[in-house]
Amino acid sequence: MNAAHIHADESLRCVVDSNQLAWQASPSPLVQRRLLARDGGEVARATSIVRYAPGAQFALHTHERGEEIWVLEGSFGDALGEYGTGCYLLNPPGSSHAPFSIEGCTLFVKLRHLQAQDSVRVVVDTAHARWHQGMVAGLSVLPLSEYGSTHTALVRWAPGTVFQPHRHFGGEEIYVAEGVFSDEHGDYPAGTWIRSPHLSQHQPWSREGCLIWVKTGHLLPD
Repeated sequence: MNAAHIHADESLRCVVDSNQLAWQASPSPLVQRRLLARDGGEVARATSIVRYAPGAQFALHTHERGEEIWVLEGSFGDALGEYGTGCYLLNPPGSSHAPFSIEGCTLFVKLRHLQAQDSVRVVVDTAHARWHQGMVAGLSVLPLSEYGSTHTALVRWAPGTVFQPHRHFGGEEIYVAEGVFSDEHGDYPAGTWIRSPHLSQHQPWSREGCLIWVKTGHLLPD
């Protein structure tokens, strides 16, 4: 595995504890990242944890295939606003910005995963948004974005919640932000990233409760 190709084969299941990864340099001297998956050079289809030191900023740049950001901690900003802990942003393909952080922040970031026609910018302040009852008791769901077969949401699991066995058409991707998420393959504490390919199957649960970011339907074979 080299720096340009990290967990790049999306037909394979992978589990990464981001807390065990070293921070690596980025083009900005005050921004570091932990690379979860990457396919390409500096301009790449990538999933990362990104850390801005106080006062960090990037030069104006364009996201040809879009960008998704979930603010895990701190405050992130650009010319269109500032986004505190919990905010979700979808910057569509072709959009540009010059991001910064005055106080510092930690982000979950996905680059170049959006379809070219997915042209609507999305900003969700999850701290004040309305959550919905999930498909089973103990689940609360906050939809974030959707386009075609792709759906992105936050899901909060109350302690002891169990979901039925199910199959992922188009795959599933999870980032565990709080607590411990589990299935028959293992336990996944906060900081774990899980990618399950098209038509994979599992039965998830959470003994102590958890908060996860979930994206489904985006891993269909070409």
